[in-house]
Amino acid sequence: MRIGYARTSTLEQVAGFEAQERELLAAGVERIYKEQVSSVAARPQLEQMLAELRKGDVLIVTKLDRLARSVHHLGAILEHLDGIGAGLNILGMGIDSTTAGGRLMLNVLGSVAQFEREMMLERQREGIDKAKKEGKYKGRKPKGAPLAEQILLLKAEGLGDTEIGRRLGIDRVTVYRTRKATEVLA
Repeated sequence: MRIGYARTSTLEQVAGFEAQERELLAAGVERIYKEQVSSVAARPQLEQMLAELRKGDVLIVTKLDRLARSVHHLGAILEHLDGIGAGLNILGMGIDSTTAGGRLMLNVLGSVAQFEREMMLERQREGIDKAKKEGKYKGRKPKGAPLAEQILLLKAEGLGDTEIGRRLGIDRVTVYRTRKATEVLA
């Protein structure tokens, strides 16, 4: 079955919404899921459509930005479609994942996005290393260090890490790590 998804960011974008609907119907879509909501907001129609897609279905959208909010989000959608044996057709880009060429294009786009992300992380690591060498990067201040004395006193009273954390407003793992770090120093 050919399933369409149409979305505009606001209710005022009536013309854009109607244009998407016309394109989807012209592409032979049998059912259209529609919503007028920002891409970053909850999108119940998208979620419902993804849940209802079945093996052999093809999801059709007019433009990529109508479907996915980011490359990461696109990757998650593609993974879901692959898992159920459904395809994706992006009319505005001429990409159809049910063909070898379309699959190649999606893989190239995914590879470029992954490369960009890895380069960004590499630059971030370089920046952190430079800041550390210059003494400008200290890392995050430990949450439990200022409470170390209280943690040890409560532990000496026989309380468990979970109860200590509850009383001090921190999580049990922070209590444990602080306690262990303090015990090593003692």
